Amino acid sequence: MSLKDRITEDMKAAMRAKDAARLLTIRGLLAALKQKEVDERVTLDDAAVVGIVDKLIKQRKDSIAQFSAAGRGDLVDKETAELQVLEGYLPARLSAGQIAAQVAALVAELGAAGPTDMGKVMGAAKAKFAGQADMSLVSAAVKQALSR
Repeated sequence: MSLKDRITEDMKAAMRAKDAARLLTIRGLLAALKQKEVDERVTLDDAAVVGIVDKLIKQRKDSIAQFSAAGRGDLVDKETAELQVLEGYLPARLSAGQIAAQVAALVAELGAAGPTDMGKVMGAAKAKFAGQADMSLVSAAVKQALSR
C-alpha cells in the first residue's frame, strides 16, 4: 500500500470515528497532495508525498513558534495536534550522529573544502536526506563539517 493510499484510508477511519481534528488535518494533507498533482500533472510517489508532509510539518512548527510568541495557547494546541498527525506519515528519522557521519562522508565525496562549498554540499544533502532527516539538523552538520 502506498503512502497516499494509507493517508486516504486514515481519512476514512477518521470519518468513521468522528475524529474531527484528525479528519481536518488529513483532508488538508490530501488537498496539498492533489494540488501538487494537478499543478505538475504527475502522480506522486512516496518520496514526493514525504516531501509534502515535510513541508507541512515545517509550516506547523513555524506557526507554533509564532503563536507561542503571541501568547495564543489555543492555536499552539491546535497546531501541535496537527503536527503529531502529520509526523505519523514520516519514515523513521536519522539521529544527529547518523546525520553527522553521512554528511562527513558526503563532504569528502564532493571534495568540499570550506564554507564556500556550502551550497554544493546542501544541494547533494537535500537529495540524499529527503524525508529521512530534519533539514535544519543537516544544515548544522554541513556547517560544522565545512568549518573544520
